[in-house]
Amino acid sequence: MTDVTGASGDEPIRVLVVEDDPVAADAHVLYVGRVPGFVAVGKAHTGAEARRMLDRTPVDLLLLDLHLPDGHGLQLARSLRAAGYHADVIAVTSARDLTVVREGVSLGVVQYVLKPFTFATLRDRLVRYAEFRGAAGEASGQDEVDRALATLRAPGPVALPKGLSGPTLERVTGAVREAAEGLTAAGVAEAVGISRITARRYLEHLVETGRAARKPLYGQVGRPELVYRWVPAAR
Repeated sequence: MTDVTGASGDEPIRVLVVEDDPVAADAHVLYVGRVPGFVAVGKAHTGAEARRMLDRTPVDLLLLDLHLPDGHGLQLARSLRAAGYHADVIAVTSARDLTVVREGVSLGVVQYVLKPFTFATLRDRLVRYAEFRGAAGEASGQDEVDRALATLRAPGPVALPKGLSGPTLERVTGAVREAAEGLTAAGVAEAVGISRITARRYLEHLVETGRAARKPLYGQVGRPELVYRWVPAAR
């Protein structure tokens, strides 16, 4: 993987994770820490907690969930701009409302990540943000400005193993995350609308990338069935 440094070329880009779900917050902190050139400086579960942390901790980028218990994430972004905070924002949301997307542009939202997302998806957004942030010097013309913006705004597809697709992986990920007791391949197949064999391929990919764990389900006649459970963060 290409090493990515902060805007100074030496200091990492400091990220504050703002997410009300403690399990998701832990996972996002873990994800950020796995991308070279980035460091998670903390996590906040409410807008008010985020403001307090920003008062005492330098932050370059917010990984900001838009649905917080004390207000909408864009309201927080707006108040931060009015108070003189200049951190950029990558918004995390399950909503597909393009009106919200347009509103966020003027508030420092440089990227959107739709839930549920994989580590590879977030890594792609962070790397492209770092490339855009680290660009220096004066543009020679419109083409160069356009290329710089395209780096930020148009992330390319994230490579997956042959035969796996991003949308199906997101649906499988969502099904496993929502099942507190875990799911078998048959359960995922029924929930997502795919075959059991296909479901097992996606589940094994989640295991290989450290986002799910499997264990045998005993108590049945014949070979035990495997149950897959979501692994939110390293313990």
